[in-house]
Amino acid sequence: MTSTTEKIGVVGCGLMGAGIAETCARAGQLVTVVETDTKAAEAGRRRLESSLAKAESRGKITSAAEVLDRIQIIDDVEALSDRSLVIEAIMEDEAVKSRLFRQLDKVVADPQAILASNTSSIPIIKLGVVTDRPENVMGIHFFNPVPVLSLVELVPSYLTAEQTTERARAFVQEVLGKHAIDCKDRAGFVVNALLIPFLLSAIRMVETGVATAADIDEGLVRGCAHPQGPLALSDLIGLDTVRAIADSLYDEFKEPQYACPPLLARMVEAGLLGRKSGRGFFAYT
Repeated sequence: MTSTTEKIGVVGCGLMGAGIAETCARAGQLVTVVETDTKAAEAGRRRLESSLAKAESRGKITSAAEVLDRIQIIDDVEALSDRSLVIEAIMEDEAVKSRLFRQLDKVVADPQAILASNTSSIPIIKLGVVTDRPENVMGIHFFNPVPVLSLVELVPSYLTAEQTTERARAFVQEVLGKHAIDCKDRAGFVVNALLIPFLLSAIRMVETGVATAADIDEGLVRGCAHPQGPLALSDLIGLDTVRAIADSLYDEFKEPQYACPPLLARMVEAGLLGRKSGRGFFAYT
């Protein structure tokens, strides 16, 4: 049996965490979001308010205030003790995520609760084995912007129970109205395993002076009918996240196409992370 009724918890209120919380709340779910950083929590609430206001103005929802009332943002992971589905959406760092999953394993009381990660690239088995319930751990990977994009990657590990995957599928498709695809538990899953080498190739073009960032993006938009160029997309994803995914892919496969270009590494070290920092390959105000 599968259930589409879940008590939702989200850890992290950044771009992805806020988007996941909004999507669940717009589907009528009550959502508890944990964000231990006060500034990040405040930024997350502002992001939610802005996104929901736009959705209301476009007729996508009837009341932004009503949806926002379904979301509570708190700073204590212990508040997730009664949740039946917790989705982790914190920084793309295996050690940090592993610490959180150990904590969730102790905090979440329901032994059948799904502990899910929104990781873009980290193999799910690495997160599952730090818990005493790897059969309930899986990847539920959304795409940015979460309220707009319909795709969700479902990623069970070798130890994930089939019932866990089917519960997640029912929730994603029947409650959230998203489209789920099944992915093997390998770094990058499906989309990022294809996308990241493409983005890195564009970055190498800038690095070697083949063309400017603006001309590369213009070429892909006008020549291939892409909605945006690879460098603007990298800025949107966050250059730190692009680097983290590339590093995860390279660690697993050791293929040159996944190697982080020096330009990308230097930009991340300089704090030029794209839209989130106001500057990446392009400037944002």
